[in-house]
Amino acid sequence: MKRIARPITAKYLENAARFYLERYAATADGLRRVLTRRVLRAARTEAPVMDNVEQAIDSIVARFIASGVIDDAAFAQTKARALHRRGTSTRMTHQKLRFAGVDRETLDKAMASLDDELATDPETRERRAAIALARRRRLGPFRASEQRKQHRLRDLAAMARAGFGGDVARKVIDATDPDALDEA
Repeated sequence: MKRIARPITAKYLENAARFYLERYAATADGLRRVLTRRVLRAARTEAPVMDNVEQAIDSIVARFIASGVIDDAAFAQTKARALHRRGTSTRMTHQKLRFAGVDRETLDKAMASLDDELATDPETRERRAAIALARRRRLGPFRASEQRKQHRLRDLAAMARAGFGGDVARKVIDATDPDALDEA
């Protein structure tokens, strides 16, 4: 039995946006993509789609921005902080936030505020993120000592795939033990 497609109306889009934002943090661009995907999916199932659907989506997104539900700057700061704690490199953080729909200026402000919050410079922040990744993935000095030498290249490759530069990756992976990384 074929499922009956619901018509796409302004009320439907607003409810879909509200439901999505109750579950996920999003940027204005991210919400716009979600609503556009809903419209495209409905069009594929031959559901009736209202006229000027793009304008309706823009209006809904503008209302959520005006009400403060969507705040790209707060999203960028929170996401950058979470990614840093998890061990994500600056390069990958930039990439993930750009993909989420954060503009360059907001992204730069979020990274600067992260440095201010941590009372550190970008190099130290990058080293701390590399240490966090190594700890989480049990790479380098966090690996059993008898396995370190045979897995060195694999560990360096994992750090490179995570977006860390060669110097930072070598310093972390080649550290004699976790205490030698001096987290300060």
